[in-house]
Amino acid sequence: MQLLQAERDALLKPLATVTGIVERRHTLPILSNVLIQKNGGQLSFTGTDLEIQIASQQTEGFSGSDFAITVSAKKFSDILRAIPDKTVVTLEEADSRLTVKAGKSRFNLQTLPAADFPTLAVDTNLKATVRLSQGQLKALLGRVQYAMAHQDIRYYLNGLFLVTEGNHLKLVATDGHRLAFASAELETSFDKNEVILPRKTILELFKLLQEVDDEVAIEIAGNQVKFTFGNVVIHSKVVDGKFPDYNRVIPQNNDKLLLIERTTLLASLQRAAILSNEKFRGVRLVLTDGVLKILCNNNEQEEAQEEVEVDYAGAPLDIGFNIQYLLDVLTNSSVENLHFAFGDVNSSVLVSIPDNENFKYIVMPMRI
Repeated sequence: MQLLQAERDALLKPLATVTGIVERRHTLPILSNVLIQKNGGQLSFTGTDLEIQIASQQTEGFSGSDFAITVSAKKFSDILRAIPDKTVVTLEEADSRLTVKAGKSRFNLQTLPAADFPTLAVDTNLKATVRLSQGQLKALLGRVQYAMAHQDIRYYLNGLFLVTEGNHLKLVATDGHRLAFASAELETSFDKNEVILPRKTILELFKLLQEVDDEVAIEIAGNQVKFTFGNVVIHSKVVDGKFPDYNRVIPQNNDKLLLIERTTLLASLQRAAILSNEKFRGVRLVLTDGVLKILCNNNEQEEAQEEVEVDYAGAPLDIGFNIQYLLDVLTNSSVENLHFAFGDVNSSVLVSIPDNENFKYIVMPMRI
């Protein structure tokens, strides 16, 4: 039975949106599949890993009868990518098999019943709906996501803390050694809501958001957050846990102040990092009147030294950091200058954007 006829891109684009979260090898075989449904004039693709669900809709470029089917996301995606652009693809179903026809090519894929596909139950306990532009949310995520922990035993750190408070949306990420905070002003005021979103949700969301003014709606419910933008709907479970009080780790009295051009410091650190210890990734920053020295060495007794002229007139300071933590904030910022506020050798550094309270980045020092 013929199910659908469509241009390749009408299938590939929405399919590519959902395949990022689909596990290739799973104890539950259907989780390696994508759910494809046609209902009236809407063709939808859904993928899930039981924690996150992504659905993408298409409303043009196809014709056929209504149906629902599941098929291997990776194999179907690979087949479509290998087919030439603008090729018309026909989908047919018989005996639990999906036949994909394109020109003189023909592929038979195994299917599993659509009724067995485990879609996430929607939490209807809605607490807040936040609206902002896709570009704004993508920029906010870009300023903090790199500070999320990865496979930390403190599972609540393996994600991002999202807070609505008054007319502000706040995002916080920390791995216990550094912390990134970013906030945006909203047009609407909200009660205080706090959720921890899984790392995988954040990475997929960041990948799918476009740098455009089109709106994204964030619906915060009891144990779930829903993101709706363009033709995409993401449902994500939240991480159950208590996020640390980020305000307590923001240094208040750091008096050694340095304003430096971001790209100059980034280039110097990138060069010095070549000879840093591969395991500990340490860098020494030595500040004296008008000069910042950057020193890296490794187990082979090799050493890199960079010297940057800076506007600094505070007390001398010799402090160590993980160089990757400094590179991360410099790489993921797009501003011209950054403000560094140091305390003593045992105090965290506070990195901020001049005249901007909406971004803070804190890095703990390390002994070198």
